[in-house]
Amino acid sequence: MSLTNTTHSYGALAKLFHWTTAVLILALFPLGMIANGMAEGLRDPAASVTEAQIAQTVALFSAHKTLGLAVFFIALLRVGWSLTQPRPGLLNAENRVEATLAETIHWLLYGSILLVPLSGWLHHAATTGFAPIRWPFGQSLPLVPKSEGFAELMAGLHLVLQRVLLAAVVLHIAGALKHHVVDRDATLRRMLPHGGTAPQPPKQHKSLVPPLAALTIWGAAIVVGAGSGLFGHTSAPAAAQAQQDIAPASGGAGWTVTDGSLGITVTQLGSPVSGQFADWTAAITFEDPAQPGPAGQVDVIVNIASLTLGSVTDQAMGPDYFDASAFPTAIFSADLEKTAQGYLADGTLTIRDQTVPVQMPFQLILDGENAEMTGQLELNRMEFGVGASVTDAATLGFGVDVVVTLTASRS
Repeated sequence: MSLTNTTHSYGALAKLFHWTTAVLILALFPLGMIANGMAEGLRDPAASVTEAQIAQTVALFSAHKTLGLAVFFIALLRVGWSLTQPRPGLLNAENRVEATLAETIHWLLYGSILLVPLSGWLHHAATTGFAPIRWPFGQSLPLVPKSEGFAELMAGLHLVLQRVLLAAVVLHIAGALKHHVVDRDATLRRMLPHGGTAPQPPKQHKSLVPPLAALTIWGAAIVVGAGSGLFGHTSAPAAAQAQQDIAPASGGAGWTVTDGSLGITVTQLGSPVSGQFADWTAAITFEDPAQPGPAGQVDVIVNIASLTLGSVTDQAMGPDYFDASAFPTAIFSADLEKTAQGYLADGTLTIRDQTVPVQMPFQLILDGENAEMTGQLELNRMEFGVGASVTDAATLGFGVDVVVTLTASRS
């Protein structure tokens, strides 16, 4: 068997590309459906999640992503090889309607086996954490931001293109069987490893209709998907407003927070996953002393349900983690001190039903009636019973980095 194509038969390399791609695609569809179903179970806030369930879901998703990336590169090689080879003509070229349909499906197949894994890869690169690709590259991509909005857009596009690919695969198989069983021609046999000799195809009719039809189908599918809400995403809300004023205490001045952010970073499967609390309030009294010593007080109330944490947001709200339905707020109360090195918030943090002493050093820039503050501390999630059932730090790290920034004006 020759490696190269002729005008009436496919070569060994084209057949290898075809059947390798076919096997991978037929494996990826059920693999993706099973993995996605398991992931939905993990995201259910009411579900009790075990380490074994997380590990199984991660393994399936990693396999799906890894094989999908393999399909992408095989498809690139396949397209590159086909550009150097003559393509065996259609054996039913005289039937213009059927030939046009077959050519349109071929365009959909070739385009989709590139676009489906590419959109999935872009979605992965824009998302932090969860189910790495098992290749030594590809976790991040140049010019692809870590963005929840872009990740949701690519997820919707991936789903839409998957459906187009599935329809094209079904029609392609149906057409091959029709040629083999009804027409009894050599269309299917010439793609088999030992398909024998195929007849010389009739005169072919070149047309721009098939590629244009394929583009129209992709466009229509995207429009329908957008209309169905597949591309919708919830943008991270703006930084919390409605901060509280309080009366000065012990000679301190009350401050109103005008802008700020409260973020956390956890490590999942060795990758950092960052999120933001959109709804929190801070009541602050502060007077900068000339010498190190007491400077005021702060009380912060955080709405746990306002957290966005990438693809694991819903899971984080569940009973094994923050349990937002039972414990809707976290409370940080601290005395503010000026130290020789800067400033310190020394107090307690309550998450769920656990209150833990914490100290947060912070930097402060005072400019008349305005102030800018930046602080950071590291918490141990196990001290608060968050994810207590996940005891493997390789699955979910114990440390949680908290970063707060705010600007405030004197009341």
